[in-house]
This record gives sequence, structure tokens and C-alpha cells, in this order.
Amino acid sequence: MGCETLRQVGVLRLRVKKFIDWEQNNHQQFRQKMNIEPSEITITPLDEQFIKKAIDLVEENISDSDFSVEALASELAMARSTLYKKFMAITGLGPAEFIRTIRIKRGRALLETSQMQITEIAYAVGFTTVKSFTMNFKAEYGITPSEFRQQGKQ
Repeated sequence: MGCETLRQVGVLRLRVKKFIDWEQNNHQQFRQKMNIEPSEITITPLDEQFIKKAIDLVEENISDSDFSVEALASELAMARSTLYKKFMAITGLGPAEFIRTIRIKRGRALLETSQMQITEIAYAVGFTTVKSFTMNFKAEYGITPSEFRQQGKQ
């Protein structure tokens, strides 16, 4: 009686192991099918027009630190949740990250082309503090605005 129970436990372990292996294999295949390359994504002309309008709105309000996702949604006559879904589908970014990215890129351009102080640039691109600008800039480019400017002088 003890041998049969041991054999049953062994069979049960083997079945569980095979089931786990099968699940992991299916999960891996599913993940591989879900990997979409950016080149496979097509943006329709309407999506492109939508993004251009969003960029223009952010650029027009770049120095306004109160220009938020809510303001962008209002300007585009969309609900905030709808705006979020549309941005994620088209760009892979949420609207807040989209706005922040445009602000940081404009800040970088000003660092390259102007003699403005970093403090002035931070406020000019809509950040409420230099610390916030510096932190976001470093997150985007891996260096601080001061380091970026120093590299440009060399």
C-alpha cells in the first residue's frame, strides 16, 4: 500500500510539472505574439493630424505651468480618459508624459541655442521649479542641464 501511494505521488508530481511547463510555454508564445515592433504600427492621417494639433497646443502654452492634461483634453474637446487612451494607442505615452517630453525637448533646444540661464529656461518651458526641470531633464537624457550645457561648450 505504501509503494502505490509513493508511485501515485510521483505520477502526480510529474503531471504537475508537465502542466507547469505547458503553461509557461503557452505564456511565452503569447508574449512573443504580443511583441509589436514600432515599424509594424501604422498611424493614420487622422492620428497624425491629432498629434500635430496636440503638439501645437502644448507649444502654444509651453510657458504656462498650469497647462495640464485637463487643459489639453478641454482644448481637444475630449474627456481626460479618452485622451489618455488615444495617446497611449498612438504614442505609447500618457498625455502628462507627452506634455513633459515636449517641455524637456524645448528646454534642451533652449540650452543649445540660447544664453538664457537654466532657471529662466525652466520657467520658460513651464516647470514651476528648477529642481523639477533638472530632475526631468536628467531622467530623459541621463545628465543635468548644467552638464549638458558644459558638453556643448567643449
